[in-house]
Amino acid sequence: MTGTTRIPAAEITGVKGALIKRFARKSLGQVPTSLGVYWHHQKVLMDMASLGGKVQKWDACDEQLKSFAHMAVASQVGCTWCLDFNYFEAHNKDLDMDKAREIPRWRESAAFSPLEREVLAYAEAMTETEPTVTDEMVASLRTQLGDAAVVELTAVIAFANFTTRGNVALGIESDGFAAACGLRPLAERVAVGS
Repeated sequence: MTGTTRIPAAEITGVKGALIKRFARKSLGQVPTSLGVYWHHQKVLMDMASLGGKVQKWDACDEQLKSFAHMAVASQVGCTWCLDFNYFEAHNKDLDMDKAREIPRWRESAAFSPLEREVLAYAEAMTETEPTVTDEMVASLRTQLGDAAVVELTAVIAFANFTTRGNVALGIESDGFAAACGLRPLAERVAVGS
């Protein structure tokens, strides 16, 4: 992590805290700084984690497309934590890491298929303030993916906006997950509002 959070991480204590730390170490190899920040309001932490767990179980849309969309949101918003964590997750899910590395500069990269480019553009359009999604974007994705997958993709992008914007606002930055699994340096976008 390159900076300090805007709300200092609380000490994660008690039986529930011990369980959370053990789970984090087992699944991630460390206890993320974000857990300490969100520990100040445990209901928020638990509800966000619960929702995130449910999002991960959705299966109408291709996992790689959803992962790339989340990374595009993280890159656009400047959430180094989400980008780093999603590289780690993409590695663990055996997704295309050459493409994952290129997400922050996808427009200049030749690595992506036309569909992947449409998904990345859609993620960015949803992330704009005001959103710039067009009827044509959605119609093209519906033709290629089907209605259920587009609804799921849209919800994943909305969830990515929910988490990335909160992390940026609280000053939560990368915890080095990608480095922990031996990945070479990845493309990065400078955090917004540093």
